[in-house]
Parts: sequence; C-alpha cells; structure tokens
Amino acid sequence: MIIKNIEQKVKLAKLLSILSFAFSFAIVILMMMFLSEQLSESRKSIYILDKDIPILAKQTDESVNRPVEYKAHVNVFHSLFFTLTPDNKYIEYQMKKAMYLIDESGIQQYNNLKEKGLFNQILSSSAVLTIQTDSIFLDVPSKFFRYYGKQRIERKSSIVVRSLITEGYLKDVPRSQNNPHGVLIERWKTIENKDLKNEAKNNF
Repeated sequence: MIIKNIEQKVKLAKLLSILSFAFSFAIVILMMMFLSEQLSESRKSIYILDKDIPILAKQTDESVNRPVEYKAHVNVFHSLFFTLTPDNKYIEYQMKKAMYLIDESGIQQYNNLKEKGLFNQILSSSAVLTIQTDSIFLDVPSKFFRYYGKQRIERKSSIVVRSLITEGYLKDVPRSQNNPHGVLIERWKTIENKDLKNEAKNNF
C-alpha cells in the first residue's frame, strides 16, 4: 500500500513537472511573439532632432507612397528629357540624368531626335524648350502610365505650344543616387506631339 502511494505521488510529480514545463514554454513563446511585434513597431518610428528636442516621426508603409513616387518619377523624367536650352553641355547633362530613369527605349528616342537634327535646331535657333505637366494616369496593378503635358518652344521669332502624350511601364529597381525613387521606365513611346498654338513674336 505504501509502495502504491509512493508510485502515485511520483506520477503526480512527473505530471506537475510536465505541465509546469509546458506552461513555461507557452509563456516564453508568447513573450517572444510580443517582443517581435513590439520590435517591428519600434522600427517604424523615427526620431528627428529639432534644436536638440526629439520629435517622433512615423514611417508609413512603402506601398502607400509608391503610387506617388511612380508619378514623381515619370514627372522628373519628362522634365529632364523635354527641358532644353541652346547649350550643348546642358543638353548632354539633361539627357545623361534622364537616361538613369529609363531603359533602352529612352536611348532610342534620344537617338531618333538626334538623327532628325532636333538638338542642332535648338542650338541654331537659340530655342528654349520647357514642359508643363497636365496630368499623369497611372494603373498601379499593371504599372502602366500615360503622361499628358504641354511643351513650350520659344524661339527668337515665335512661340510654339505643343501637346505631348507619352506612355510606358514602370519597373521597381534598387534605389540609387541617380535614381532615388527606385523606378525604371520601360517601353516608353510618344503617342502624340502636335502643335496647339504657334504665335509670332513682336520683335522691335
């Protein structure tokens, strides 16, 4: 009888030990999950120093800002590609910066314009080209965009305003100093580029 009682107590002690171990293990797992979640949340917090006073700034999910970055990238590229002055070095500088933002389709269009003598015409006529963005349509799932703008060409004798519509696709790439948005324009082509207004300048 005594032996039976001892065996029962041993079994009970084993059961209690197993339950205690399982309970402790469950607490450890829950604590690890909680700490992992807290660490993830803390990484979204950035403190900015303003006159030695820390100010909390919250990071937002990249996917929330990505459409804005896509449109900004498209806008910057068109501004670089279509803003030109009668200065060969400036034209080369603009084109070099623009080519970091686009694939070979941009180089093809640049070469086509060069073969047509556009850049020589700019230099010979002292033309100043500027671009104004009207709107940018963006389909985020397919990463397709269509750019709507107006190009102003000012020469000594006239001012020409042309409509400009282009389209292409966007590809995510690693961010760099030359491509801060981390986007590459692909399969870019001009859909429309026609005169809207042609005014003679009064030169006295």
